[in-house]
Amino acid sequence: MSREYTTESGMNQVAETLDVDYADSAVPAHSRRGFVTMFMIMLGFTFFSASMWVGQEMAAGLDFWGFIKALLLGGVILGAYTGLLGYVGAETGLSLDLLSKRAFGEKGSYISSALTSFTQIGWFGVGVAMFAIPVARELFGGSAAVQWILILIAGACMTASAYFGIKSLTIISYIAVPLVAVLGTIAMIMAVKQGDGTIIDQFAVSSGSLSVIGGAGLAIGSFVSGGTATPNFTRFAKNGKQGTIATVVAFFIGNSLMFFFGAISYIFVGGNDIFEVMIRLNLFYLAILVLGLNIWTTNDNALYTAGLGLANIFNKRKKPMVLISGVIGTLLSVWLYYNFCGWLNILNCTLPPVGIILVISYFMNKKAYDTDTFEIVTVNWFAVVGVIAGAVVANVVSWGIASINGMVVAAVIYVIGEKIRK
Repeated sequence: MSREYTTESGMNQVAETLDVDYADSAVPAHSRRGFVTMFMIMLGFTFFSASMWVGQEMAAGLDFWGFIKALLLGGVILGAYTGLLGYVGAETGLSLDLLSKRAFGEKGSYISSALTSFTQIGWFGVGVAMFAIPVARELFGGSAAVQWILILIAGACMTASAYFGIKSLTIISYIAVPLVAVLGTIAMIMAVKQGDGTIIDQFAVSSGSLSVIGGAGLAIGSFVSGGTATPNFTRFAKNGKQGTIATVVAFFIGNSLMFFFGAISYIFVGGNDIFEVMIRLNLFYLAILVLGLNIWTTNDNALYTAGLGLANIFNKRKKPMVLISGVIGTLLSVWLYYNFCGWLNILNCTLPPVGIILVISYFMNKKAYDTDTFEIVTVNWFAVVGVIAGAVVANVVSWGIASINGMVVAAVIYVIGEKIRK
């Protein structure tokens, strides 16, 4: 929780020592980070092995130039969405949950907090299993005992980094981002060189019937749920400009790398993870390092977000909620990995309506946000109905891009509601 101190120097010292949660207040100027730090945190956030699954699907369904077009189109749309959220978070200094209180109401914010926390705990568990299962298989022939030892160790380490907050996330990102980017790219280039023909020829062998729009939809859906939590991190940026640029550039670079890693893995070994490529290239220990760090940089951010969401719902401090989230995600990791990915993808469609409502709320009520005079109601039913209707449309309507459909419906309902309310 935030605390007040009599002098700025005293406040600086305590903030640096305790890494204040700021779960119930805006991040003050003295706790803001520079552009490079924000860029590394946001770039590490996108380094997630599940995004490589999307790269595999895109490579299986598109030729090389179709893959590039889908990647660019998806990147532009995802960048616009997350960039706006990044701007709002940086300008206000407010987390996703504090922004939700203004847009959805005191109690209405529980719906966005619950959706975000539930989804991020789920992806955290999936990520832990994505590390433990392949490593146990390669090292010990798939031993269940070793698998669970790895799960417990990985879950504990990732939970600890989320527990200690933004400072810990920053340290992990500074270590992991360069290693994953450089080692993964080297492995990708080595794999392409060992393949038959150029990279264009290799893509052409497996290209199927996926359209560019369909590929862009996959690219957007791969990280739109995580991207909705952008304000939780950009609230530490110096200003809106830095928060926006760091988000857009980092998300585009990070997601593009993950899609390429997945695509090359599919073409080279028929898999969906650069880990498998590095194993084939006899880079065993580097493969384990890249896999672990790749998942860690996203998992601690996911758990940090889940902790903030649960803190809002239960009116508790963030850190105990992070521990509870980590324990749940770790213990359920194997079950989540084998049974829950489909449900998590459905939930992914429910979060873009939340994000677009937060953005619209800010720009429609900018003066109230800037002067901290925003009147928080108990429940803004138009916002709640907008999210529900947007989620239904995103999951049911097959035309177009699911997340865009959901955002449009939610935005229309919310804007109409705000006009009526005023």
